[in-house]
Order: sequence, then structure tokens, then C-alpha cells
Amino acid sequence: MTLRAMTLDDLQTVLGWAAQEGWNPGLEDAEAFYAADPAGFLVKDLDGGPVAAISVVNHDPSFAFLGLYLCKPQYRGQGHGIAVWRAGLEHADSRRIGLDGVPDQQANYARSGFVKYGSTIRFEGRAEVKSDPRVRFATQSELPLLVARDIKASGMRRETFATGWFAQSPTRQTTVLVDGTEIKGFATFRCCNPGTKIGPFYAASEADARALLASNPFAAPGDPVFVDVQEHDSALAILLRKMRFEPGFETARMFTGAPPKADPAPFQAIATMELG
Repeated sequence: MTLRAMTLDDLQTVLGWAAQEGWNPGLEDAEAFYAADPAGFLVKDLDGGPVAAISVVNHDPSFAFLGLYLCKPQYRGQGHGIAVWRAGLEHADSRRIGLDGVPDQQANYARSGFVKYGSTIRFEGRAEVKSDPRVRFATQSELPLLVARDIKASGMRRETFATGWFAQSPTRQTTVLVDGTEIKGFATFRCCNPGTKIGPFYAASEADARALLASNPFAAPGDPVFVDVQEHDSALAILLRKMRFEPGFETARMFTGAPPKADPAPFQAIATMELG
């Protein structure tokens, strides 16, 4: 038995497990997290290959975020999951750790010192695509500003992750809403299988939020759109219900110690639940 850091090939294997569990990250979501902290992606080998995995990404000296915690079904209940769990927590060192925990595991997370501070809800629906003269694709020169906005919105200084996340690619595009010369909001769209996920999402008003939601460059007839929103009564959750999005999958946002001090926008969605 071996516990070690994942290779990129291992990461694709583990993402395949996630797909079998019904998870649906963006097609290139994992690469930005892996670039931020490759040593935080861990697997346990048995019988010639990985059987359990976790990611604990150290974003800054104060905070890490945990995700991709999986064990192959035939190896559950044998201690392999708890082995990678302990190794992941050790990797975070003295940092406070956050996670989005599924309901049936929250008691287990609490035993490791995690405290619930809120909920994250995945909304699914469809948004009509409409052009708005204030909305356009982000440029390379605007990356530092988007990274700074991410720090403000998340409370974590995750520059390496955010720089990779906001970089445009064939399956990930970020749009910005501009008022004069000032960026007032942004949305990152990621191709999934199926559909498109939007996150992070940042808007100051309902009109701005609607304009950004309608700027999906990957929209296709009949394809679903997913948005991960914190709290059922948040402004964005209320707007999505108005737009006939349906709440579905829900997790608990939990931390060891106090959560980061964020300054969220009135209409805000997180980047993703799955990967930290």
C-alpha cells in the first residue's frame, strides 16, 4: 500500500470516479487547482492502482480547501479513505481548512473539527442568451483585477488558482460587465458533461446579474446551466428561482476554525464545490 501525490494521469482517473458518482465539474476545472498545489492531490494505491483520493489545496498561509474526497466503492469501509483524509489534513499544516460536505458525511467531518457556517446549493436551469453592450469577454490585461476581485469575494489569497481559472480556454470563458472603464461584475462559464457551469459569479445588482447570466458563450438548445450559490435566501438564489432555476444538490460549507473574512457581492456564486 502506498500513499502518494497524484500524477496528472491519476487526476484523470479520479475525475472518472467523480463522474460515476454523479459529480459534474467543468472539463478543465481540475487543472487550475492542481497548478496551485500539486502536492495537495493525494491518492492511496492498492492492488496496483489508486483506490482512494483527496485534494487539499493550500491557497495561502491561512487557508486551504478540501475536495475530491473519493474512494472506489469496492474498497470502502477498509480504512483507505481515512488514510488519505488524514494525509490531506496534515498537508494543510496549521491552515484553517474549508470544505463543502454532503449531508451524510457532515457528522464525520465534525469529528475532525469542522464546523458548519452555511450551505451551498446547486441550481439548475436555463438562461436565454441575450447580448448587452456592457458585457464582453475579459482580456488578458484584466486578469490581475479579476484575481483581486476573487480575493475580496472569497477571503482567500488564491492568486495561482485564480490566475489559471480566469485564463480563457476553449472550454472556459470569463465575461465582464463594464460601466465606463470600471468592471462591475464578471462570470466564468465552463463546459461540463452535460451543460455549462457558471462560477465564480459576481454582480452588484439584479440587472447586472441578469445580463451576465445571459452571456453564456457555450449555450446550446436544451443544455442545462448550473450555478453553485451560498444560502437559499441569498439575492442570487432568489433571482435564479425567479428565472425558474431549481435548487437541487446541497452541501454544508464547513471550516476548521473561523472562515475567511470575505466581502461578497450582493449577487455571488462560488467557483465550484468539487475540487477545493
